[in-house]
Amino acid sequence: MSDFWRRVDEELEYKGINRTYLAKECGFSLTNIGQGIKLGSTPSAETAVKIAKVLEVSVEYLVTGSESPKQQTSDEINSILHDLRHLSSTDLQIAKTVVHRMTIPITKK
Repeated sequence: MSDFWRRVDEELEYKGINRTYLAKECGFSLTNIGQGIKLGSTPSAETAVKIAKVLEVSVEYLVTGSESPKQQTSDEINSILHDLRHLSSTDLQIAKTVVHRMTIPITKK
C-alpha cells in the first residue's frame, strides 16, 4: 500500500468512517479506491483534492505526510471539536464557561 493510501486509512480510522463513506462522499465507487490501493498508485490531483476535502486534511499531508502550520492548527481544533461532541450537555456547558473565561482579558487593578 502506498503512503498516500496508508495516510487515507489512518485518517478514516481516526475519524471513525470507512472507505465506503469516503467513496460516496467523493462521488466514485469503492472499487476505484480498491484499485488505487492494489496498484499502490497516487490518485490524480482532482481525486486527491476530493479525498482531502472529505477527510478535512491537506492534499500535501496525504501526498507527503507533512502539514503546513495552518493545517496543524486546524487538526488541533478538529480534535477538540471531536472531543466536545462526546460530552454530556452539562459538561459541554462547563467547557463553554471555561473557554469563555479564558478569553476574557485580565485587567490590572
